[in-house]
Amino acid sequence: MATFVPTQLLLQLFFLASLLPFITAARMLAQEQQPMLLQYHNGPLLSGKISINLIWYGKFKPSQRAIVSDFITSLSSPKTTPHQPSVAAWWNTIEKYYLKIKSKKSTSLDLSLGTQILDENYSLGKSLTSQNLKQLAGKGQQSNAINVVLTSSDVAVEGFCSSRCGTHGSSPSSKAAKANGKISKFAYIWVGDSETQCPGQCAWPFHQPIYGPQSPPLVAPNNDVGMEGIVMNLASLLAGTVTNPFGNGYYQGPAEAPLEAASACPGVYGKGAYPGYAGKLLEDPTTGASYNANGVNGRKYLLPALLDPSTSTCSTLV
Repeated sequence: MATFVPTQLLLQLFFLASLLPFITAARMLAQEQQPMLLQYHNGPLLSGKISINLIWYGKFKPSQRAIVSDFITSLSSPKTTPHQPSVAAWWNTIEKYYLKIKSKKSTSLDLSLGTQILDENYSLGKSLTSQNLKQLAGKGQQSNAINVVLTSSDVAVEGFCSSRCGTHGSSPSSKAAKANGKISKFAYIWVGDSETQCPGQCAWPFHQPIYGPQSPPLVAPNNDVGMEGIVMNLASLLAGTVTNPFGNGYYQGPAEAPLEAASACPGVYGKGAYPGYAGKLLEDPTTGASYNANGVNGRKYLLPALLDPSTSTCSTLV
């Protein structure tokens, strides 16, 4: 007996069938990742014992600051993270960049959480320029350190949301930090809390993207979309900072807009990732939160893929 199929249902079936080639092509593209080689430009990498100092600009709750400080501590604390995969395991990929130039007297890197500075009174106002970011970064220790400026959700920063979620760079050290009369530089990072300004751009996949496929956002493991975005972008920029601190380390493309250890793998967080899909991730059975790395104090984080210099492909934890 013939079965009656409504016209509307037929149209829906034809539409879904028409999408299959595109979905299949996207997944094949993800699986057939083309190797990418980051060129080494003969400059120094950050090495030795490096403190990561956090400069909190604006209003942040203690619970929000703990999310970031626990992430920093997790980078070098494999023994205190019983669950795998771990943040420390994610960071191990960075060590391969040092091994590639070991013959050039590059030493290993040992990161630790340094001092935390609170600027809750907006000493430079609520609209910051790139020069203001350098000023704020200068408040931290300038020797054997990375100074990280984190701006709260009510602070506007030059280029924020329109062209960037954060940045890293270097700045001349103060007179007190000069060695043997020579001007030295210190590395710094800035990341903004995008929760109220552009979460679709700077906190995806925990918020719907501003363009492209509108898949439902994932559940944030630390229950704070803005801080999840900060951690993801901070992780990416940390990888770029230590391997290309002064613009002459590992990168590909123009020096003004380089592809670095993490930015060479945009939008990739798990295996099988493709545009609009972060990849296959772990899920917390209690909260339903998505993550790919365990940290100290029971923390869970979503960290970006890193370009593995030994394979020239994006390496994920899961």
